[in-house]
Amino acid sequence: MTIGNLHTTIDLSVIIPAHNEAGRILPHLSSIHEHLSTRGRSYEIIVVDDGSSDDTLKVVRNFAKHEPALRVIPLPTCVGKGGAVRQGMLAARGRLQLFTDADGATAITELDRLEQALAAGADLAIGSRSLASKQRGFTVSARWHRSLLGNCFQSVVRLGGIHGIGDTQCGFKLFERSIARDLFSVSTINGYGFDLELLFVAQQRGYRIAEVPVNWIDQPGSKVRLFHDSIAVVRELLLIRRQAARGYYSPVAPPSTLRLRPTVSPVLE
Repeated sequence: MTIGNLHTTIDLSVIIPAHNEAGRILPHLSSIHEHLSTRGRSYEIIVVDDGSSDDTLKVVRNFAKHEPALRVIPLPTCVGKGGAVRQGMLAARGRLQLFTDADGATAITELDRLEQALAAGADLAIGSRSLASKQRGFTVSARWHRSLLGNCFQSVVRLGGIHGIGDTQCGFKLFERSIARDLFSVSTINGYGFDLELLFVAQQRGYRIAEVPVNWIDQPGSKVRLFHDSIAVVRELLLIRRQAARGYYSPVAPPSTLRLRPTVSPVLE
């Protein structure tokens, strides 16, 4: 279900950053279409092609012939996952805005859990493999070295000033539109550390963050270079701290217009 006027707000926007994802993105697009088209609510799917050198654009545009709710934002060069997500989020029209990884490691059906968190009063809801791994009824399938490095990384994140969040990097996050525009309008990180910047600013501004357990299945063909990218993210975390100390993230609008609330992290069963 779509709305022709690009300036009209719709119910949900799904943003997918994609760099050389020709071999993996189609099943995820199909599952998103199948799930959202049965809900009776307006939606759009935005694929931001991050300077792909393979057939990603061709695959997505072919799919768009049968899915009028899909639009593509092609970037001429690769800017990084954070930059691609930012482009999509700022172009989105949805009352709610979700970004999800192109590999579909977290199925679109997990969206319902995040929506429940927003309905319960959260400003943004983030998928969490950490919480899921500690609860019955959830599946988290990850290679052992990825899990080990992830645990070490989260320890560094806590030292960097982001507290009370067990999984900052899961590529499945849902925002109310006003919150998304506030956070992404000041975000600067183009790499994988963009999640940290968003969550850091959200906590600084007092937004309610709901960390929600989700099923997650590691997909073959990951482009994440665990050690190299982890070092890069640590550098980006230090940059975030420097920018915060200089007042870069201070809100321009009066606090009353930013809907400041105590930050919480509820767990949904």
